[in-house]
Amino acid sequence: MRIVTLTDPSSPVAAQFAPEAGMIGTSLTDSGVELLGQRRGLDAYVEAGKTMGIPILYPWANRLGANTYTAENVTVTLTPGENGVRPDPNGLPIHGALAAYPGWRVTAQSENELTAEVDFGSDPRLLASFPYPHLLTVAVRLAERALTVRTTVTATAAVAVPLCFGFHPYLRLPDVARSEWIVETPPLRHLRLDERGLPTGESEPQPAMEEPLGDKAFDDAYDQVADGAVFAVSGGGRRLEVHFDRAYPATQIFAPPAEDVVCFEPMTAPTDALRRGGYRCAGPGDPAVAEFSIRVYRST
Repeated sequence: MRIVTLTDPSSPVAAQFAPEAGMIGTSLTDSGVELLGQRRGLDAYVEAGKTMGIPILYPWANRLGANTYTAENVTVTLTPGENGVRPDPNGLPIHGALAAYPGWRVTAQSENELTAEVDFGSDPRLLASFPYPHLLTVAVRLAERALTVRTTVTATAAVAVPLCFGFHPYLRLPDVARSEWIVETPPLRHLRLDERGLPTGESEPQPAMEEPLGDKAFDDAYDQVADGAVFAVSGGGRRLEVHFDRAYPATQIFAPPAEDVVCFEPMTAPTDALRRGGYRCAGPGDPAVAEFSIRVYRST
């Protein structure tokens, strides 16, 4: 499987992506030190959709509340285990239909940039789960210690494309105890979830936070994320920031107690928005762009 390595012209930061394995980001290093959670590794992602690194969650991030949805006047029935759909422990469709999808086509590549695309309209398997013909383009760029991920959705038929996707960057601070990691978030709205991880409709404001991760666990949903919002984890002389640069108004913060990772997930809509509504669309003739970046800092 081909791994594309990007190098930063101005620093020792490097990144790796696997276009034929779902355009997943497999590595982000600073002077050779790995900053992404490898978890079960790339093979488990390809074989079973077990996430690691920086996977794209597409066309829906997180889970749906049922195996059917109606969006833009189209009703879809999903079958877990078919057409790229994977179930969570409750049998709910999770993280979309593109996990490890091999049909990405690289359209541009240089020392520090990589662009790849998927034509949804040309693959009946993809259209079975998400029947909105469009071109999905992901462009990544590494420069000045920042990895920028820009996603463009271009409708290719006379139907609007719901935007409910996201990314799941697993960040880690090597050689620092998880309990000592300092987590920072901007002001957000905390969405209450039920026992299946679905929004209940209740919410409460959450002020900006800066505190040690300690022994806390997160699997929490938020919205009202402003463009330019910054989430961060720091410790041991390192600081990793995730900037929600453009068009990611929702997030899930994930920090399981048994793993040394923390995730600030850029999402274009909250969990289950494909069923509940509240999402934007890429309309015919009106491509939609969303962008986030991961910035790597190290004290000297």
